[in-house]
Amino acid sequence: MSQNPQLSRYKKLLAYIDEHFHEEINIERVEEVCHYSYRNINRIFEAIHNETIGKYIKRLRLEKAAQYLKYSEQGVSEIGYEVGFEDRAAFSKAFKNRYGCSPSAFRESSEAQLKMLQQSFHPEQDLERESLQFEIKYLPDFYLLGLEYRGDIDDEAAIEATWSRLLEYTFQKGLVSEESIFLTEVLDDAEISDHIHSRYNHALALEEPLSFEPDGLFTLKAHKRQKYAQFNYRGPYHKSLEFYHKIFAFWLTDVQLELADKPMLEFYPNFDENLPPAELITEIYIAIE
Repeated sequence: MSQNPQLSRYKKLLAYIDEHFHEEINIERVEEVCHYSYRNINRIFEAIHNETIGKYIKRLRLEKAAQYLKYSEQGVSEIGYEVGFEDRAAFSKAFKNRYGCSPSAFRESSEAQLKMLQQSFHPEQDLERESLQFEIKYLPDFYLLGLEYRGDIDDEAAIEATWSRLLEYTFQKGLVSEESIFLTEVLDDAEISDHIHSRYNHALALEEPLSFEPDGLFTLKAHKRQKYAQFNYRGPYHKSLEFYHKIFAFWLTDVQLELADKPMLEFYPNFDENLPPAELITEIYIAIE
C-alpha cells in the first residue's frame, strides 16, 4: 500500500520540528522541509494536533524550558535563549502566560515540591532508597518502528488500543519474532505537558532500517548509542509514575548523575497477560551525560 503523500509531508515536518524547534522555523522553512504550501500543511497539522504549527513550536519550547528549570541549574536567560527566545523579557512573558508564574518562581516551586517529595518518602529510614539501585548501561544504535500515543497516562484503554494497533501492524509486516523487543519512548514530562499533549512512542526495536516507508502515522526513527542509568520497577505499568517521582526526588543526593536531554525509555522484559500486575517488571532507562 502506497503512503499517503500528505501524511508523508506531515511526518517529515513533525520530525524536523521536534529536532529543530529551538531554531527559527518560518513559513519558508516549513515549505522547504515538507515541499507543500504552509497553508495546506498547517491545516493537516492542526487537524491531527488540534493546534497550529506555530502554537506547537511555542509549546515545545516552553515545556523544554520548564524541564531545564526543573532538572538543571542553568540560568533563566540561558535557558530562554537555548529553547529559542532571543531575549529574557519575551521568554518570561511567554512562560508566565503558559504556566501562570515567572521562570524563577517555577524553579522555586519545583525545588519546594522536591523537598516535599523527599520528606514524604521518609529518606531517613532508607526504606524507599533500597529500590533506587541502578546500573550504568550503554544502549547501541537501533531503530524504533513506533506509533505515538498522545494523551493522559492514566487512560489505560487508549494506551492499550495504541499498543494493539502497533502489534497488529508489526505482525502483518512480518517483523515480530520470539526475540523481538517492544518499548516505550517517553517524550514528555507528564507533570509539565498538558495531559492531552503528553507523548509516548510505543515501538518495536529493529536492528536495521525498514525497506519500506511506514504506513499512516507509524514512524521509523533512529536511536543513537547513548549512556543510561537503568532502574527496575516492579508493579502495574499504570502506577509507575510514583516510582519516577522517587527516582527524581533522590536524583541529586543518591544518583548524582547529570541528565542528558534525551527521551526516557521503558522496556518490559517479563510482559505476560497472565502474570499478576504486581509481578510485572519495567526497566526504566534515563539518559545521562
